[in-house]
Amino acid sequence: MSLKNKADSIPTALTTLLFTPFSFFLGSIYKSKQTQFKHFFGLNVDATKSIEQIELLNELGCNDILVRIPLKDIKNIQQYKDFIELCKDKNITINIIQNREHIENEELLKKDIRLIFSTFKGVCNQYQIANATNENKWGFFSIKEYLSFYKTIQTIRDEKFPQYSLIGSNIKGFEIKHTVRSLFNYFKIKYDKVGALLYMNDAKFPEATKFGIFDLKKQIDTIHALSTLAVKSNNELIIPEASWKIKEQKGVNSSAVSEDDYTLFMIRYYLFALGTKKIQSVFWFELLSSTCGLTYIHKGELHKRKAFYVLQNMIKMLNNCEVQKYTNSGGLHVLTVKDTKNKMLDIVWVEAEGCVELTEFKKVYDIYGKEMKKDIKITKSPIYAYH
Repeated sequence: MSLKNKADSIPTALTTLLFTPFSFFLGSIYKSKQTQFKHFFGLNVDATKSIEQIELLNELGCNDILVRIPLKDIKNIQQYKDFIELCKDKNITINIIQNREHIENEELLKKDIRLIFSTFKGVCNQYQIANATNENKWGFFSIKEYLSFYKTIQTIRDEKFPQYSLIGSNIKGFEIKHTVRSLFNYFKIKYDKVGALLYMNDAKFPEATKFGIFDLKKQIDTIHALSTLAVKSNNELIIPEASWKIKEQKGVNSSAVSEDDYTLFMIRYYLFALGTKKIQSVFWFELLSSTCGLTYIHKGELHKRKAFYVLQNMIKMLNNCEVQKYTNSGGLHVLTVKDTKNKMLDIVWVEAEGCVELTEFKKVYDIYGKEMKKDIKITKSPIYAYH
């Protein structure tokens, strides 16, 4: 299959050479005017797992969820519907997961997409079309195959479900050539929003750089610039997956981190993305999972990781906040926001080991929402400092 799709490497190379230099330039100078993000804090929720997840979402205060529906499991669509209807008070995004059978059989794809769109009418209006589109293991052997797959689904949407928004591209990692190919092509398609799976699992922390140049912010800047240039997309960006795997769990790889680092990396990833003012939603992966979840089940009992409480506090303090500015100088990061009570605060942290003394602030809270009253230092663990 890889050889069969080899010809797609030619337009991929040409579009990359043509558009990438513009995106690097525009990404560094283009500033977003948006300051508030109503649906920023999201979570991946597995509809095949415990309904206790509903209670956990309410406890977290999380109102934005992403639910995966694999096309290979279409026979169990009623199970997914039953779960999603329990979440109908949430803002729901459905991720339609591809498989090889539906990629190769257009009529089967049309039939099952009509079924999905009809089943969730009135419940869900936003659909992510496929998950990772640039890895063979997920079914696509070229971006051209994905574009054809997306076009078929868009046609069904346009015919009978015009109220639905479609999230496309969904390139995993900072694979610039695949991102460019998915945005600049001859297919008659339009992405209502652009998905980017900016995984940092091979990095020691979310602020780290790739190739010595691209940190998470520069990656977001570049993809935002490309989606702005492209006539086939709006420049509303979604990160539908972000996570680190946790050490000492089955199925993890060498990039897995400790639970403490997992917690710090999660909050800093959210803060970093929020500071760019170019991301509409970040869906953490996932709510319930032994390898990378905020919660897990052990010996029949539900356990909450530290990250659960940190996200709970972050949503409480920053949901619907107004982003003022983000700065990074010498590894010192400062995100300044105005909360829903019109109070100004800085969220401050450093990348690596070491600490800096904090002065001239009214009230300061740690990542769990506990007030800090003495010996306040800026460390790897962000603090909320009110002006």
